[in-house]
Amino acid sequence: MNADDAIWAALPVPALVIDAGDRIARINPAAEGFMLASERAMVGQPVWDRLAVNAPLDEAFERARQSGAPLFVNDVDVGTGERAPMQCNLQIAPLSGQPGYMIMLISPREFSGRMVQNSNVKSAAKSAIGMAEMLAHEIKNPLAGITGAAQLLSMNVASEDMELTDLIVSESRRIVGLLERVEQFGNITAPDLRPINLHDVLDRARRSAMLGFAAHMTLIEDYDPSLPLALGDVDQLLQVVLNLLKNAAEASKGAAGTIRLHSYYEQSLRVRRDKGEGRGKVLPLQIEIIDDGPGLPPEIAEQVFDPFVSGRENGTGLGLALAAKIVSDHDGWISVSSVPGRTVFRISLQRAEVTGGDDQDTGREG
Repeated sequence: MNADDAIWAALPVPALVIDAGDRIARINPAAEGFMLASERAMVGQPVWDRLAVNAPLDEAFERARQSGAPLFVNDVDVGTGERAPMQCNLQIAPLSGQPGYMIMLISPREFSGRMVQNSNVKSAAKSAIGMAEMLAHEIKNPLAGITGAAQLLSMNVASEDMELTDLIVSESRRIVGLLERVEQFGNITAPDLRPINLHDVLDRARRSAMLGFAAHMTLIEDYDPSLPLALGDVDQLLQVVLNLLKNAAEASKGAAGTIRLHSYYEQSLRVRRDKGEGRGKVLPLQIEIIDDGPGLPPEIAEQVFDPFVSGRENGTGLGLALAAKIVSDHDGWISVSSVPGRTVFRISLQRAEVTGGDDQDTGREG
């Protein structure tokens, strides 16, 4: 190994050499780990088929190639089809002595600011559904008997012992409530997909939150007025947004805070779930729920979409798992970026195919 090869192998960040035809010519070991694929499998592949970047890079990339100037792109989400998007900084520059060739360095941000998405939502959901069925049949009926027996005992015990029977009743009811939530997780039907206005969903969720669990918070609307119709199930997506708003409100622990509901259009976001999907599914419609709370606990941040993982005392850990399952059933994408003072849950959805030419009610062409 010569000195250049040794330096290339020792680079601590993913690095790619891209040829004049925008194909991958070389990747370093760090890039193999980032892309979860070997250099042999990557060489010759179109770079934009293997990297999903939520920024319109094509024109800027070509300008950098033609001008011979470096290009810096900060705070963009980069996915590979094999892993969830991660917030990164990109450094791109022409490769000296090889016309048309470019080198790209990918610098992932620290974990506290990167995007996390549960890529195994459906398999986790199946496990939780099986557990729900078992719990419902094997535990709920005996608990009803225990609750009834405790209530009968409370009629004949001394007043100083009433606290114990009341504890049995209250804890039994709490467990039944937990089981019912687990059953709810398992009983979500397939979404009834149709063209819907996402702003209607956000408005319904906002009004409900302001009258209840988020009354102490300031909710800000930040909508793209030309957002096209989405392909979705209104009731299920409303459930997802309400859950995210409730999490954001509860994170403040009763203190006043701000939650921003943000919508925008991002044509460049593609998600590839398997190798047979070509360039992947375009998910251009974005919803973000942004709060200024303390952020996710670092010890659970990578598993927030897994069932039974919760950062709250007495939390069931089913709310975000249910949200992830619903979004996955929509063929969408849910992710989170969290640092103290700013947590962003982002939902990416498909655009509805509107017949009859242009989408007249949004101002965007098909």
